[in-house]
Amino acid sequence: MKRAVILGKNHGGTVEADEPKPKEDWVPIKIHAAPLCTEYKGFAAGHRADFLGHEAAGEVVEVAQPGLVRAGDRVAVMPQYPCGGCALCRSGDYIHCENVVDFAAFTGSDEGKATLAQYMLKQDWLLTPIPEGMSYEHGAMACCGLGPTYGALDRLRLRGGETVLITGMGPVGLGGVICASHMGAEVIAVESHPYRKAKARELGAAHVICPRDEHAAERIRELTGGTGVDKAVDCSGSPTAHRFCIDALRRRGSLAFVGESGADTRLVVSDDMIRKGIDLKGSWHYNMKGAHDIMGIIDRNRKKVDRLITHVFSIDEIQRAWETQVSGECGKVVIRPWT
Repeated sequence: MKRAVILGKNHGGTVEADEPKPKEDWVPIKIHAAPLCTEYKGFAAGHRADFLGHEAAGEVVEVAQPGLVRAGDRVAVMPQYPCGGCALCRSGDYIHCENVVDFAAFTGSDEGKATLAQYMLKQDWLLTPIPEGMSYEHGAMACCGLGPTYGALDRLRLRGGETVLITGMGPVGLGGVICASHMGAEVIAVESHPYRKAKARELGAAHVICPRDEHAAERIRELTGGTGVDKAVDCSGSPTAHRFCIDALRRRGSLAFVGESGADTRLVVSDDMIRKGIDLKGSWHYNMKGAHDIMGIIDRNRKKVDRLITHVFSIDEIQRAWETQVSGECGKVVIRPWT
């Protein structure tokens, strides 16, 4: 099979690899759609990598024993390799599992853990059925396309009629626009890149504010009658955006950090948390109990999801795919390993 790799700075390609085999409740998946996420950062920085990706949709090839799936099932692949037995996994919050399985130790090889490949290996309980009539590309959006912001908005208990601020209109933030507008909220998007500002409007943002605008904070107050937004979600990972979200919230508002960040964010406990009374949550993914719900959101927003997926490449075009991501002139980019 073919597998995508990062060979050096701004240099990607493919290699030939062995196909994974089923073992216990782990099943091989023939991948038909593999969305790209943050792998392009390693491509741009020159971090060599052999096993890439954590999102996919495809077809179960075979099973080693009777279980939750059968050969031929169409499924979306959830990320990571959690243990499946701890309290977090059993509750559906597997993404926070502290007992992640050592893939190579269990299978005897690292082969099969990458989604940017023609085949991969996954525990059957981490495979979400794709509804009949839904494409693999759309089914794959149930991971990092709409998943992170769906999980955040669920934890924030977003309701129709509320105002939600979403900072960072990369693919995750754009997915958040789809989710929040579907839930009936008024979406205020924050983004400086012209392409992504336009895309946010296209996907349902009622307002788009440039963070470089010196009057951005005043604009938020104007749009909310001076009270601030009900909810906020940061998808940028920028401390500046974090601070903007905190300041934009109304009293007793709620905020979720979704974008990965290694930087420090200024938080004043008394003024921000106690006197203003905001709720602050870190949100990585969604609880497995929401799998059916997110597939429904995708199904009922097919035209928007089509516009979220801006580019589709074959696995042999991985160089062009990563270059496209680096440019910023894209929404969600998808690899079709068999075209």
